[in-house]
Amino acid sequence: MLVYPAGADLSASALRFLARELTARRLAQGARWRRLAAGRQALLVLAHLRCGHTYAQLAAGFGVGTTTAYRYIAEAVDVLAALAPTLAEAVRTASGKAFVILDGTLLPIDRIAADRPFYSGKRASPALPGSVHDIKAARTHGIIGALAGAGVECWADKGYRGAGGTVRVPYWGRWETLSPGRRAVNCSHAKIRALVEQAMATLKTWRLVRKLRCSTSRITSLVQAVLTVHLACSN
Repeated sequence: MLVYPAGADLSASALRFLARELTARRLAQGARWRRLAAGRQALLVLAHLRCGHTYAQLAAGFGVGTTTAYRYIAEAVDVLAALAPTLAEAVRTASGKAFVILDGTLLPIDRIAADRPFYSGKRASPALPGSVHDIKAARTHGIIGALAGAGVECWADKGYRGAGGTVRVPYWGRWETLSPGRRAVNCSHAKIRALVEQAMATLKTWRLVRKLRCSTSRITSLVQAVLTVHLACSN
């Protein structure tokens, strides 16, 4: 395999953040000598998450075995996932905002049919099969109830029609059959919801989530890991 230098479009703060968390984990565990220092492990993990490089590619580039690369990545993903906001934490943060936007997205996964071809990733909630409707996913994870309990206004698309609580959806019906007033409301609603489309696009700048190759049981942890790094570098 050929090895060549490459770059990742991430700031140095992402590397420092992850290296610091990995160092803390090693100290807490009293870990013995590792083939890679915490900083190099952090770089390997970020290259995997951001660029989608495979274990074999990373192993060759960092001079370690494929199994070691896998272990390093799995360890870091677990560390990051543990730092991701829970639903309760997300709702507490949202309670200080004017409103939130609720939406889901499909993440393609390269797995056999028995594992289902697509899974849906939800912020601050576990992944569900892609066949699960958005409103059912929100109810399954208690998102609608949590927002209603906190009195947080929520904007969503027509897929959440009938959600109740504090969820607002556009007026139902064809554009030509709606009154001018309802058309104006729907236009305003669409402009607000455009923000969530930008957020989903930002999530997918992490190339790994564009085509997942992991077990379906690891999807939630991977998305939480990406979210944790993104939030840490955005603050």
